[in-house]
Amino acid sequence: MYTNCTEPTGILGLASWTGGAVVAAPKRLLFVDDDPSILDMLERMIAPHAAGWQTFFCLGAEEAMTMVEQVDFDAIVSDARMPGRDGFWLLKTLQDSERTRNIPVILLTGDCEPSLKRQALEMGATDLLNKPICREDLLGRLRSALRLKASQDELAAHIISLENNVRERTQALETSHREIVWRLAKACEYRDDETGQHVMRVAFYSRAIAVGLGMSPDFVEEIFLTSPLHDIGKIAMPDRVFLKPGSLTPEEMRVMRSHCEVGARLLLERPQALALFHGDGFDREEFFGDGDENPFIKMASRIALGHHEKWDGTGYPGGLAGRAIPMESRIVALADVFDALVTERPYKPAFSLEKSLGILATEAGHHFDPEVCSAFNAKIDEIESIRRRFLETPYHVCIENAR
Repeated sequence: MYTNCTEPTGILGLASWTGGAVVAAPKRLLFVDDDPSILDMLERMIAPHAAGWQTFFCLGAEEAMTMVEQVDFDAIVSDARMPGRDGFWLLKTLQDSERTRNIPVILLTGDCEPSLKRQALEMGATDLLNKPICREDLLGRLRSALRLKASQDELAAHIISLENNVRERTQALETSHREIVWRLAKACEYRDDETGQHVMRVAFYSRAIAVGLGMSPDFVEEIFLTSPLHDIGKIAMPDRVFLKPGSLTPEEMRVMRSHCEVGARLLLERPQALALFHGDGFDREEFFGDGDENPFIKMASRIALGHHEKWDGTGYPGGLAGRAIPMESRIVALADVFDALVTERPYKPAFSLEKSLGILATEAGHHFDPEVCSAFNAKIDEIESIRRRFLETPYHVCIENAR
């Protein structure tokens, strides 16, 4: 009767359904012993009480593992001592797999050694019963094991459901945060560029350059999300300076250049509204967060502050030089200037790609980090594709593509 357990739909694998009734989601039980007569005895013992159970029988632990790979079992009853691979090997193998470690395992033994039960329990067995088997004890242990498995399965399903909900809500939150960043960045551009495309192009250029530099995936993602805020400080610039059609006076230039420091402060300073909340159990840290610890806020502030610094130290506001300038600021500096060159501005026409690349080449080692320039040049086909795409694509479509 018990020949090869690799065929779960054959005589060996399938037990009778009590009364011929089909029970939804039957509990699957596997019995393992190297002695066919023991398996016959176990089948006769439980058959009158097995309503809703589907029973499978295997001759040996290795054959049992073959069956386990094909069928999801709710409980396993196995002889502890068998030639070759025994019940303890089966138990350990089940415990070593994430998929099977929660299957309740009841071991059977003819050895009355007390240490055997302790060993079985320490290895993860649900119980160990002595032979000869008492039918009431076996049925009681099986029902208890099945209740345990059902509870574990229900808990696991609930955890998966919660994880899915958290994942979905986290994704929705990240999407909304990203859209807020894009729209805030667009607000910075509205005063002199109603399309808002400049900040989008700078974001995509910066991401391409970062990839060309071999930066980490986290860095690439962060610079993509934070580079649009490089000019956020312009929000605070007075119209008489920001919208002036002619050349700026030295004092007006000083005011305009202050947008770097203003932008960094806007991003880093705690909201003044914090002072309005005292007591009443209001957790200000939880509500507003801590910008000093937020990697996106920190990178955005460094970009806002440093995107007008120059490699040779002649930039502003800090006159930083070389590697003292944060890498993200060096990347955005090039992306920002390139976009200014190839697009029309109130003070200049759009330059050709060739002319723009020539200007950038002369500034490598002066205005720009030579390494960043090399990465930019290596990605020029992608960057030119980005430029053309954004010239032809409405802003709201760009927002959708950036999500």
